[in-house]
Amino acid sequence: MNAATLPIISMASLDSDDGLNKLRHAASEVGFFYLVDHGITRDAQQEYLALSRAFFQLSAEEKQTVDMIQSPHFRGYNAMGNEMTAGRLDAREQFDWMNEEQALPEQQLQYPWQKLIGPNLWPTTMPTLKPELTTLQRKLSGITVNLLQKLCESLGVDRNALDHTIGGQPYTHAKLIRYPAQESQQQGVGAHKDPGYLTLVMQDSQSGLKVERGNEWIDVAPIPGALVVNIGELLELASNGLLKATNHKVESPIHGVERYSIAFFMAAQLSATVPVLALPPELKAKASGPTTDPNNPLLTDVGNNVLKGRLRSHMHVTRKHYCDESVRHLLAKSFAYAATTDICGDCRA
Repeated sequence: MNAATLPIISMASLDSDDGLNKLRHAASEVGFFYLVDHGITRDAQQEYLALSRAFFQLSAEEKQTVDMIQSPHFRGYNAMGNEMTAGRLDAREQFDWMNEEQALPEQQLQYPWQKLIGPNLWPTTMPTLKPELTTLQRKLSGITVNLLQKLCESLGVDRNALDHTIGGQPYTHAKLIRYPAQESQQQGVGAHKDPGYLTLVMQDSQSGLKVERGNEWIDVAPIPGALVVNIGELLELASNGLLKATNHKVESPIHGVERYSIAFFMAAQLSATVPVLALPPELKAKASGPTTDPNNPLLTDVGNNVLKGRLRSHMHVTRKHYCDESVRHLLAKSFAYAATTDICGDCRA
């Protein structure tokens, strides 16, 4: 498919009504678009992707020093076969980092999601990784906050309508990702929708990302310098179904080619309650999705829903850090998790 099958939005155009209308159309009709003129140059993106390749070229022993199994906060390195999407293992290798924070002592935990708070894991053999990736995190965070405000403007509500849900710093989660070449087509990452507000993806020159449109899977071919943006389920709910969270997946490369990408997820703070935006009547009438219940736990229990996703995706971490009696009690008390979903076959966490 031609890259133009997805809209191309210029960040520089969003000070105009025409630009905002195009943004709203892309976010409501497709849920995916390319973003250009966003402030991170093509050369800078290539440097970040080169840094990612350098990390994955570290020895297995060096990468295992920051293996996610060491982190109850779900940060660090995941080897092939350590993450699941839609109940199946993904054929990818990755490194996750989030907001750099101090972990809370176990005795101070009041909610399960508070166990997500904590420090990142950084390899000592690659000292440039932490400053480079925290700088990138700051840049991408700024882009997503600006874009969220522009989306609110495009919906005819105050541009700051969701600012209180992100506070001084939104919840962010980022990944360096390597998709090794496979002998046959495999699930790089299975079909899914992202849970938060917005996702940005920086791609290398290798295709593989696909977006569901109607009965087709559209190839999101890389455009040099462009970031790929998609709407998350939390923003779909907050917009009363007007903006669309869209299914997408990554197919593993074949014939000896690898794919590298950097994914950045931005959402409300884990403690936030997200409102349903009061859309103007003409836009509310166009909201084709289901009307949102303001008491939907996705809106009122952001942190625990983020935690549920981590527990499902990284069962090796779940088994090590979430199976003790005190944490299981906290999980059950907060969202009856043990009674409804068998995440860990050993303990029904």
